[in-house]
Amino acid sequence: MKRGILALGLIFAAQSLLAQDWAKARLNNSPRHAEWVEIKSGDRTIKAFVVYPERKDKAPVVLVIHEIFGLSDWVRGLCDQLAENGVIAIAPDLLSGQTFIDVDGARKAISALPEPQIKADLDATSDYALKIPAGNSTLAVCGFCWGGGWVFQYANMNPKLKAAYSFYGAAPDEETKVANIACPVYGFYAGNDERVNVTIPTAQELMRRAGKKYEPVVYGGAGHGFMREGEKPNADEGNRRARDEAWARWKTLLKQLP
Repeated sequence: MKRGILALGLIFAAQSLLAQDWAKARLNNSPRHAEWVEIKSGDRTIKAFVVYPERKDKAPVVLVIHEIFGLSDWVRGLCDQLAENGVIAIAPDLLSGQTFIDVDGARKAISALPEPQIKADLDATSDYALKIPAGNSTLAVCGFCWGGGWVFQYANMNPKLKAAYSFYGAAPDEETKVANIACPVYGFYAGNDERVNVTIPTAQELMRRAGKKYEPVVYGGAGHGFMREGEKPNADEGNRRARDEAWARWKTLLKQLP
């Protein structure tokens, strides 16, 4: 058997870059209920990580699209933070069943995923999410880096979404990529990330012409991936501040979900 590890959230345990012991500590100490579930996606079965909030009424559900590094401990910890703020979080493992040796292998594997398969997995997860008994039939989506780019794409594919939160993902560059968006899109971007930020003005114009709501905010002094980097114990001030400000904004937006 290869030394690769199945992508079930622990896929980067041997990688110092994404060992994320600080994220594991949050998961280990969380009072909230978390579980792995299996979801049928066509002929495939994928894994997804779900965390429930502690509340007495039904909650909105937020679909979490992971980074290009896969469903890491940080992403699972992010799900716990969402649940801490009153929503059910569900993160599908889009590399379910694949194996690889290192971080670069995971990156290549995600880059090679066929778009129809990604959409099918997100659709299957969305269908599952909308049927969660503790959910209130409200569904939103968030994503980071590669997943942040997919947030915009998926908002254009799924009319059932009530909100979309794109974190430092490339924005659309064609009218057809925004024409079917039925929910507001909120963007969170890093000041030191021109590769991504250069896509914002075109998306703003496209969304304006289409009569869609798009609210991008750029956090100065932060680098790409600041939601993860800013959470590290040794985070630099720019990333830490951006993460805190982005979370404050996001918490307010989450409270606006029906």
